[in-house]
Amino acid sequence: MSNPTADDATAFQPNDSCVMGTYGRQPVKLVRGQGARVWDDRGREYLDLLAGIAVCGVGHCHPHVVKAIADQAASLMHVSNHFHNTLQPVLAERLCALTGMDRAFFGNSGAEANECAIKIARKWGKAQRGADCFEIVTFTGSFHGRTLATVTATAQPKYQAPFAPLPPGFVYVELGDVAALDNAIGEQTCAVMIEPIQGESGIRIVPPDYLRLIRALCDEAGVLLIFDEVQSGMGRTGSFLASQHAGVTGDIVTLAKSVASGVPMGVCLARGDAATTLVPGDHGSTFGGQPLACASALATLDVIESEGLMEHAAVVGRQFLNGLEGLRERFPTLIAEARGVGLMVALELSVPEARRLQRGLLDRGVIVNAVGDTILRFLPPLVITAEECAQVVDTLGELLAEIE
Repeated sequence: MSNPTADDATAFQPNDSCVMGTYGRQPVKLVRGQGARVWDDRGREYLDLLAGIAVCGVGHCHPHVVKAIADQAASLMHVSNHFHNTLQPVLAERLCALTGMDRAFFGNSGAEANECAIKIARKWGKAQRGADCFEIVTFTGSFHGRTLATVTATAQPKYQAPFAPLPPGFVYVELGDVAALDNAIGEQTCAVMIEPIQGESGIRIVPPDYLRLIRALCDEAGVLLIFDEVQSGMGRTGSFLASQHAGVTGDIVTLAKSVASGVPMGVCLARGDAATTLVPGDHGSTFGGQPLACASALATLDVIESEGLMEHAAVVGRQFLNGLEGLRERFPTLIAEARGVGLMVALELSVPEARRLQRGLLDRGVIVNAVGDTILRFLPPLVITAEECAQVVDTLGELLAEIE
């Protein structure tokens, strides 16, 4: 692997003056990918531990997925949802079998999947619990999307402040506070919405006992439980859903990110009454569930299953976490914690050096994500090897030694 330098990165000249400045981009232009590696427009190679933010789960440009997309593109790329297509029901059946749900709605992103979940919960609540039942309980540190409804569901003021006034109907609870959650669920509550692992907040793992408690409280109150598995689903944690580690089944589950290996797709799955709540005219998506995206998603599921990537994620993720834990022991004044499940991993620092480390790793040919000033987030393709993870640990060790 070639090692880009800071000087080379500084010399990069972006050509995006006509693109809205909504992203803080790294000074690299990526043009090609294969497996767990990508290359920039100068031919430099990088080990990718971000994977398009958990999108390229089966690796960049997996041959089976590429062939499925090409074959489908040659026959029918899009048909509106005014008509049936042959792939959508097949994909829905496979996803329902993997998640324990009954029906699926297809959109184009995690935010859209969560919008669908919110609409189901509100309509279900009014029908089942009364006209004033529309509130959804969410948790501090959560992230559910950037539409007005999902950014309101996201209990983080930094994402909300510029867009006030926000839609009503969301109640926030401190994650882990049992009494506050119990008090928050009232007559106006239609659902509780939670990420089993908070990805955007730096891989904050919700304890299994707390997920089981939430399930019990929802059952007792007669409200829906929504699991946002946009980032934690699709086998990333060693199970198809992160909530499955706790043995808990939601009433609604949302997926996106790696569902279709980079072809835009978000999925809202539901069971029981929630699965039949929406009727024609209630919700829709021009592009949702179109043949090209469905072909890519079906091929992605094929690869996850045929290559045993869920099991691989569990094993390699454990080895990677052990390596990061070794760094914590080696640099106790710099590292506060290494945590993760499967290949959803974070390193939390005791010092505000995460961005410096992110840039140092980029200079050495490794792509990671800095969450604020103190957390590095790792979301590699599930095909990454133990040897590649060990290489990242070694490189991190070199950088940490320089800081120390």
